[in-house]
Amino acid sequence: MTRRLTADVLIVGAGPAGLLLAVELAAEGVDTLVAERDPRRPRRSRGFTLNARSLDLLARRGLAAPFLAEGRPVAHAPSVGLPVTAVLDGAATDHPFTLGIPQLRVEEVLEEHALARGARLLRGHRLDALRQDADGTTAAVTVDDGHSSPGGSAASPGPVEISAAFTVGCDGGRSTVREQTGIGFPGTPATTWTLLGDVVPADPADLPPGPHTGPGGSVFVLPRPGYVRAMLTDPAPPDDPHSPVAPGLFAEALEGALGRPVPLADHIWLTRFGDAARLADRYRDGRVLLAGDAAHIHPPAGAVGVNVALEDAHNLGWKLARSVLGTAPDGLLDTYGSERRPAAERVLAHTRAQALLNGDEPGLRPLADLLTHLLSRPGGPASLAEALVGLDTCHPMGAEDPGAHPWLGRLAPDLDLVAEGRRVRLSELVAERRPLLLALNGAHVPDDVREAQQAGVRTVGAYCAAAHGAAALLLRPDGHTAWVRTGDGRQTGDLADAVARWCGKTDGGVPEPAARLRP
Repeated sequence: MTRRLTADVLIVGAGPAGLLLAVELAAEGVDTLVAERDPRRPRRSRGFTLNARSLDLLARRGLAAPFLAEGRPVAHAPSVGLPVTAVLDGAATDHPFTLGIPQLRVEEVLEEHALARGARLLRGHRLDALRQDADGTTAAVTVDDGHSSPGGSAASPGPVEISAAFTVGCDGGRSTVREQTGIGFPGTPATTWTLLGDVVPADPADLPPGPHTGPGGSVFVLPRPGYVRAMLTDPAPPDDPHSPVAPGLFAEALEGALGRPVPLADHIWLTRFGDAARLADRYRDGRVLLAGDAAHIHPPAGAVGVNVALEDAHNLGWKLARSVLGTAPDGLLDTYGSERRPAAERVLAHTRAQALLNGDEPGLRPLADLLTHLLSRPGGPASLAEALVGLDTCHPMGAEDPGAHPWLGRLAPDLDLVAEGRRVRLSELVAERRPLLLALNGAHVPDDVREAQQAGVRTVGAYCAAAHGAAALLLRPDGHTAWVRTGDGRQTGDLADAVARWCGKTDGGVPEPAARLRP
């Protein structure tokens, strides 16, 4: 007997992208169902960092505090293979550091927020097939015996059919959603593979933290609580590089690289990863969308994987929610791909460059020397950090004069404001997930504010000591600046056009269920 479930949005995959997207959608009243293939949360973390861009975005949703309370801040961005350190001091961010925190913990916190907002999470549910038509999507899912859903209720084994208005594939580099939808995934295959081992050396002095070079290669060691993470090139990857890594193979490769035996008391987790770089040829196909590794994979240089996935979800969430609720202006959902795909292209270029600079190719040394010289100039390290972690992300807003103000298209700084008789951070206002029109330092509210309010825009008069010449700002629900008027009267296009482009022409309320896009 096939069980049948319905949702506004089906998310396939409960990694960082899928869980943050579930938070975003559920917070806006969208009926959200997450189907995850694995029966339980992973026991090991591939990643251990949240970068400045991710922390800025999470702060715009009121989600950064638990991570900041638990993580360990480091003042620089990950190494880029050059003597110059990509420092974040002076970079355009409210969080000028990299936060050390396990990916597993990031997923735990996001899952808690998603469930608290009403999202449903079904673990042990494997997607087998997906089809779509003009009205929605239908997913064929299999539940294996013994799997359960959150809250302890048993999930009956067998087939499940899930109907949804939209489906989002957040199911990793070998995405079933992408394959079922026929979205191409061009790029370059892996040419080198790296062994990763979370291990306990019998003598900690055998594997101290940091880089180590031996006669057979190099090993990079990261300290972790109770163990170390050791990474080294796999000298002989098997025909199936996704096959398990045996303890004996890892020990042999480690000894071969260092030229000495390294007795290991325990092997906690062994795996390998490659340097493939691929990008989906489109992020949307009708009612199916992709996010995270399902849309892009890249070399692990720079430790940006989790962070790029979170940025995808942050960009997509409010646009998809409004599309489901029937309040989105025409073309809003298509801007997800037109904004995030170019950003992913930059990530692929940056990580490929870092992988080359971290390699042993002697022909690249003159280039590395030149980059080191250029980046040693004042402001160079901060500019490098901004590029590597996405702090320089700037979306096209359709403005007539994009050079009129440096905030246009960018995430607005977390301004310290005095508004409505109290001090408040801009991030607190943005966390309401509504478009926001700010009139600063006594400037008059724009004449066409009535149309903005009808489109659901919240208008706030505020005083700010760091307005950077801005008299009025229109912010999208994700905190990116869509329109600016400066104190001398210059405008980045027409406010009414910006409102129509990003906010729609509704009364700002949530439509009755009959008006929503339903499967």
